[in-house]
Amino acid sequence: MEKIKELTELEIDRIIEMAWEDRTPFDAIKAQFGISEGETIEIMRRHMKRSSFKMWRARVQGRATKHAQKSPEEMTVFHSRMQRGIALNKISKR
Repeated sequence: MEKIKELTELEIDRIIEMAWEDRTPFDAIKAQFGISEGETIEIMRRHMKRSSFKMWRARVQGRATKHAQKSPEEMTVFHSRMQRGIALNKISKR
């Protein structure tokens, strides 16, 4: 929880954006920001409208692409094409 308090508003916005994308696994968020899946869910719960959070949570729960180990083998890219233009992404692009 202390890690969440240290995040800037810009970082929180980026985490929400990454979590909202279907193909970005929680492992990528952990690698970039050092927060766990549970902390990501807590950020989403705090910073989204209740209805938006419920819709996101229902969509994400059990989704294979949100967990790198469950993802299909042919899925080597963990971000959407729209993410290429984001300059603050610290994970190297392929």
